[in-house]
Amino acid sequence: MSKAWDAIIIGGGAAGLFCAGVAGQLGKKVLVLDHAEVLGEKIRISGGGRCNFTNLHSSPANFLSLNQHFVKSALARYPSTEFIKLVASYGINYHEKHQGQLFCDDSAKQIIDLLFAECAKGNVALRNPVVVQSIQQEGDQWTVMTNAGTEKSKAVVMATGGLPVPAIGATAYSLDIAKQFGLNVIDPRPALVPLSFTADNFGSLNELAGLSVPVRIASGSKGHRYGACRFNEDLLLTHKGLSGPAVLQASSYWEEGEPIHIDWLGAIERPGGFNCDTLFNDEENRLKLVETILASVLPQRLAKAFADQKNLTGRKWAEVSKKDRQSLKELITNWSVKPAGTLGWKKAEVMLGGVDTKDLDGQTMMSRKHAGLFFIGECVDVTGHLGGHNFQWAWASGFACAQALSI
Repeated sequence: MSKAWDAIIIGGGAAGLFCAGVAGQLGKKVLVLDHAEVLGEKIRISGGGRCNFTNLHSSPANFLSLNQHFVKSALARYPSTEFIKLVASYGINYHEKHQGQLFCDDSAKQIIDLLFAECAKGNVALRNPVVVQSIQQEGDQWTVMTNAGTEKSKAVVMATGGLPVPAIGATAYSLDIAKQFGLNVIDPRPALVPLSFTADNFGSLNELAGLSVPVRIASGSKGHRYGACRFNEDLLLTHKGLSGPAVLQASSYWEEGEPIHIDWLGAIERPGGFNCDTLFNDEENRLKLVETILASVLPQRLAKAFADQKNLTGRKWAEVSKKDRQSLKELITNWSVKPAGTLGWKKAEVMLGGVDTKDLDGQTMMSRKHAGLFFIGECVDVTGHLGGHNFQWAWASGFACAQALSI
């Protein structure tokens, strides 16, 4: 039987390691347990190997949860600017990409090394691979049974993440522990995941595979679990249908059986702005072919596909009736398609759902039912938009928990 710890953190991913480092540096005796041979694998493969570690504009509006207010306290106490300062203090060079997304110039391994260094500063004990067999509460103390022995602690922090990428060891263990101790769990499902489509939807679009187009995409509705969304992002046409950032964003809000809506002209950026009505009503276009007019704002192959769909290919604009012009405009600006499903956990970046925030204290991440039991990171019913927001939630929820452990 080993000495008692101030906190045992189950899970050595982004949230778990960050929480451990902060708590350790606040003077707490912290043990991190993980079943993986190598820690931080999900960090390593993130962002194409360069880790989109946060977002300059991360705010509560960038997160889905049944309780939209839950994230506010943690994000306010540890905003993205704080993690950016930490990254800079380690001499890690980074760059901004689309819409405030920050990536390492070199490698995601730099973020993993940063987390290990922070843990070392706090004298955190890291043990892996270790299999946790049971967790029990005895009065004000917690007992964690593992295949390597028994550990006792004042607190247990569940930070095992979500279900995406099972190939690197993702499990539902945090959700199982939540249920064991009577916490409600919102049914999990894949998020930030490509959507699948039937052959009927895309048989005629196969020859467009490889095209990337900026679009405005809409998914969900006010009556759905997480409401509705509208994003300006790039959409990728593939042999199987649609992918790219636009579809990943929409997938988090999509409900089975519902369509997604795409405005193929909605995200066009031009000096002085872009007016769709002007394009369709400009008399200077009278003698131009329909596909030529559309090709002024869309890739040529896509422009022809839309003209073909309305049987307008080869026709001059002056020959197109007002009704047909309106029909073409509706097709392009409110294109509706019903996905068949998602590509599942293997292709998902994050998990939607998780431990119900009603059962957690938003300032500490502790269970309202069991003192000393905490849940942080992806296992909580908080899911960020694409673009570094999920890492920011890992840092913010880990920080809030660490502060509570230090009291």
